[in-house]
Amino acid sequence: MQHFCSDAVSIGRYVIAGGELAAMVVCDAILRKQPGALGDADSAVEESFSAALEGDPEYPHYTRPAEFREWGVPEVLLSGHHEEIRQWRRARSRERGAATDEAPLS
Repeated sequence: MQHFCSDAVSIGRYVIAGGELAAMVVCDAILRKQPGALGDADSAVEESFSAALEGDPEYPHYTRPAEFREWGVPEVLLSGHHEEIRQWRRARSRERGAATDEAPLS
């Protein structure tokens, strides 16, 4: 590797079929940072592993309706109380980060 590569990049702890998939992941990560690539540039501020989430995975997202096939949106997200929603999102992000850290490698 030291003779042919200038940098090593990890896209995660998993196995894929070939380098093409890894190349697409890297391209997506780079392209989404380019001006105009996203409909709203602020969409990329608070996403998985960003500084805004202190390196943790992103929190769960929900959409309408508030209940679908007996799955419900957490009440706090329907409350309209922005600070409680922010705290809920941060807590879920940290939980996901802890679960990822504890996951065994297979």
